[in-house]
Amino acid sequence: MVDYFIFGAILNDDRMITETGLEARIAKAALPVLGALGFRLVRVRLSGRDGLTVQVMADKDGGEISVEDCADISRDLGHVLDVEDLIDRAYNLEVSSPGIDRPLVRASDFEAWAGHEIRVEMAGLFEGRRRFRGTLKSADDQTAEVQFVDTDGEIHRSKLPMNEMAEARLVMSDDLIRASLKAAKANRKAAARAMKTNTDNTHNTHKGA
Repeated sequence: MVDYFIFGAILNDDRMITETGLEARIAKAALPVLGALGFRLVRVRLSGRDGLTVQVMADKDGGEISVEDCADISRDLGHVLDVEDLIDRAYNLEVSSPGIDRPLVRASDFEAWAGHEIRVEMAGLFEGRRRFRGTLKSADDQTAEVQFVDTDGEIHRSKLPMNEMAEARLVMSDDLIRASLKAAKANRKAAARAMKTNTDNTHNTHKGA
C-alpha cells in the first residue's frame, strides 16, 4: 500500500497492481480527485489512439459508476491534469467503469471474485512462467491462489504474489455475467435501503425539532 500526502491529509492507495512512469504520476494526481467525488481509482493507461489518450478506469464501493459519474470525474480530473501540466502534448481523456471482465487491482477484488476464471500476467518470471489462466481459488491480502491446467495436462495450483503482477483480470463467462448481475441487483437494493434510512432519519430530525 502506498501513502500519499496530499492537501494536508494522508490518502491511501490500497491497489496492489499499480502503474509506472507517466501513468503513475497521472494516477497520483487522480487519486484525490476520485476520492473527493466518492470513487476509487482502478487503473490508468496511456494509448496512442488519436494521438494520445489517457484512459482512467474508476469504480466505487457498492456498484458501478454511471455515465454522469464519468463526466464528473472527467471534468474535475481534466482540470487538475491541466493545472499540474503532467502531459506535454494534446491528449484525450477517457473515463470508464471496469465492466464485467474487470481488472483486479486490490486484494478485495480478488477476494470478491474467488471461484471465477482469471487471467494474470506477472511482471517477471514466476515458477518459470509469466502468464497464468485458471480458476481463482482463494486470496488473502498478499497472494491469489490460481488453479490451472499446465501444458503437461496436469492440474496445478500457484499462489501468485499480487505485488509482482503486471495485470490481472476476470475472464468473461456465463457464470461471471450471472454473478455480476446478481451483485449489481444487491447493490441497488442496498443503496435504496440506505437512501430510505437517510430520508427517515431526516424526517424524524425535522419532526423532533
